[in-house]
Amino acid sequence: MSLVTTHVLDTATGKPAAGIAVRFERQDGSLVAEGKTDDDGRIRDLGPDTLDPGVYRLIFDTGSYLGPEAFFPDVTIAFRIVDGTSHHHVPVLLSPFAYSTYRGS
Repeated sequence: MSLVTTHVLDTATGKPAAGIAVRFERQDGSLVAEGKTDDDGRIRDLGPDTLDPGVYRLIFDTGSYLGPEAFFPDVTIAFRIVDGTSHHHVPVLLSPFAYSTYRGS
């Protein structure tokens, strides 16, 4: 399993959000990895299993999932990795007009 994983749940439908493209970047914008959520709304293999401490971003292409009139065409979550060997799970709860996130396990 990679150091960083994610999971997107569509709270409007009560189902996983499959097929959302996700870009994983360092704070300077350089690419770490890219992936798409699977049928369970998860990306389990998103980059390496260790990372340098620092600030990173996950950018979710929510517009392609929610449609051309999406209020949030993308969602960017910035987070800090202090321990570059400890697993970091960053889930997103998504609806047409809101989203939330938290540090998962």
